[in-house]
Amino acid sequence: MFTSIAIIGRPNVGKSTLFNKLTNSRDAIVSNLPGLTKDRNHGFMNLKNKNSLLVDTGGIANEKEEIKEAISNQAWIAAMESGLILLIFDGSVELNNQDFEIIIKLRKLNKEFIGVINKVDKKTNSSVRQDLQENGLKDIIEISAEHSTNINLLKSKIEEKLPEYSTPKQKGKKVAILGRPNAGKSTFINNLINEERLIVSEIAGTTIDAISVPFEFNNEKFILIDTAGIRKGYKYNENIEYFSFVRAMHAIDESDLVIFMCDLSQGIVDQDLKILNMVIENGKPLVLAFNKTDLVSKSELLNIYGSKRMQSDFIQNIEHVEISALKKRGFKKVFNLTNKIIKKSQKKFSTSMLNNLLEKFVNANSPPSISGRQLKFKYVHFGGTYPTTLIINSNQDKKIPTNYKKYLENSFRAKLDLKSVQLKIIYRKSKNPYGDKKNKLSEKQIKQRQRLVKHSKKLKK
Repeated sequence: MFTSIAIIGRPNVGKSTLFNKLTNSRDAIVSNLPGLTKDRNHGFMNLKNKNSLLVDTGGIANEKEEIKEAISNQAWIAAMESGLILLIFDGSVELNNQDFEIIIKLRKLNKEFIGVINKVDKKTNSSVRQDLQENGLKDIIEISAEHSTNINLLKSKIEEKLPEYSTPKQKGKKVAILGRPNAGKSTFINNLINEERLIVSEIAGTTIDAISVPFEFNNEKFILIDTAGIRKGYKYNENIEYFSFVRAMHAIDESDLVIFMCDLSQGIVDQDLKILNMVIENGKPLVLAFNKTDLVSKSELLNIYGSKRMQSDFIQNIEHVEISALKKRGFKKVFNLTNKIIKKSQKKFSTSMLNNLLEKFVNANSPPSISGRQLKFKYVHFGGTYPTTLIINSNQDKKIPTNYKKYLENSFRAKLDLKSVQLKIIYRKSKNPYGDKKNKLSEKQIKQRQRLVKHSKKLKK
């Protein structure tokens, strides 16, 4: 299940430090100066089987300055959109009126939240915990985000509190439609409804208020998840853009495959690559739908496909199809390809078959020596789907050259027919089964060694 978690609190209580710790990143700028976080930062946090979007917000202040009011509003928007809230307090100082105002307002939202007292590493006689308990807060965890104190305890509490949405069971392969604004997503979906051989019915939205459209194509059931266009970026006062982003994240997580709609007349732009990376990071398979082919001449098409960006390995590893949503062209190709790739992404591979392939790859291109030690791959086994995961056991795990890793990835991708399917290879260092065991000598071997020692001593004399 997927949800979003908002981190809110007064300025300089340690929200960004905690965000970096929970997402295992350095995406949020951390400083002792208050007010550095103005816009919202987003990152993923994985807790067992639950995938969550963590949202870092600017400090909530009751000052009348326009920019500070806007920052506070954004924090509250993040809180309203989220399924769980982490309310952060500075444990090194006493609570003030602003802290209590935040608690009161948060309760009115009727949202699940956890009270987090940060900076407990700083020696103080602060009565923050007692004051919070007197104000009715029961779920309180004391941490030091800077020194990782009780972070695992907080993660356990978060996992316990994450909501379990009661989404109606829908039969069909879930396909999310993503892309920049004006890429043609709405036209595609609207004309899809009237396409022959496509049986379509509109139903209520999912838990993220996105539109779900169940339909049949060639006796295969699909559920189309429509999303708003994701823009290049959004500023602190652009609330709609934030909602679009969060809902797109939900749609990706819910889907079995993502169709990325691209305006072919513009080619692949930087924002397209950013959205594609979001999908890849989530481990979901991809189909590139190059739309608006009716606006592109044959010579222009050749120039677009001949560009360096279109010829890059990144794009070449993704299946694509040309369509015209306006003219209703290429729809059958899209869903034939979609169905094919979903089946590939759910495929499991036997250990024996994978090991045979690994042996062939190694024989064809011998692995290099690392620090004078020959790199050896012992065995490989299947590790799961979304992404398709292979686990390779070797005598090294961290020093394997990047180019050799790329060689193995490309080799497995080609032989397993994983174009458009995300492939993740994990390298593990195998333990020596005899490493912890001492060689026990027999009595005969002990006497033989003693004789050799005596003999060597005589020779030295």
